[in-house]
Amino acid sequence: MADGLARMLWERYEPVHDVVYFAPEAREAADGLGLRGFWMGYFALRAAPLGPVSAPVVTSCFYVFHPDRVARALPDAWRYADPERVLTARARAVDEALTRLLGPDTVAGPLLAEAANLAWEAARGADTAGRVLGAANQALPRPERPAARLWQALTTLREHRGDGHVAALVGHGVGPVAAMVLKAAAGESDAGLLRDTRKWDPADWAAAEAALRERGWLDQAGRITEAGAAVRASVEEMTDAAAEQPWTALGRDAAVRLAELLEPLARAVLAARLIPAGNPVGLTGGLWETAAAG
Repeated sequence: MADGLARMLWERYEPVHDVVYFAPEAREAADGLGLRGFWMGYFALRAAPLGPVSAPVVTSCFYVFHPDRVARALPDAWRYADPERVLTARARAVDEALTRLLGPDTVAGPLLAEAANLAWEAARGADTAGRVLGAANQALPRPERPAARLWQALTTLREHRGDGHVAALVGHGVGPVAAMVLKAAAGESDAGLLRDTRKWDPADWAAAEAALRERGWLDQAGRITEAGAAVRASVEEMTDAAAEQPWTALGRDAAVRLAELLEPLARAVLAARLIPAGNPVGLTGGLWETAAAG
């Protein structure tokens, strides 16, 4: 949408979605299943809607992780807990996390139920053709509890957007490491955090920087150039355009209402400082800037 509604919604649902990565309830759920370490829990919790998939499938879908990072977690995770058990634990964990972060009165209140139902309608109406992670999450059953329903709907929309973002990167010839280098060079994320968490070694990172300098997208000091910034802007514009459809289907008034309902929830999650300061999830916009400054 020309007025940036798709991005405005993303900036408000991304923090709520992110509790599955950073809330202690999610780690406790993974540990309770017998999953070993943060990364096995991360990949199992996020990939479970796909079924007992192999590491190459997840490496492709998640895009920015070194294959070795994924292969250390999958398919071993499915020996400890099958995807159905993981999904059950995931829904319980995010419900508990949101109840703690937002408060039981908010979670049981009419505004969160309204947000959950609007988000579910948007997620149900999302066109998932060519969007594997979005489709896998969309196919899951509707949770009974409003907080879990809200989180699952927002996760479907988030993965729908992420699938479109990967397509935009591929279309612009921006590979996994290059995507992170450009994002860090633009000042949106910490380079060391991205490199280390995605398990790329310094040689991989340096090779991507060299290739981007050859393309004229970075200068010799590693700063993003005007040409590089233009490519990043084009990728983000294409990502936003590909993410418009669920909001067009939902209708502008309902989408704006959902954004209003999500904003205090996003602020509460950001105020809890769950998301690392280096911004590994790539949030932008005023909500993130306010939280980072505080």
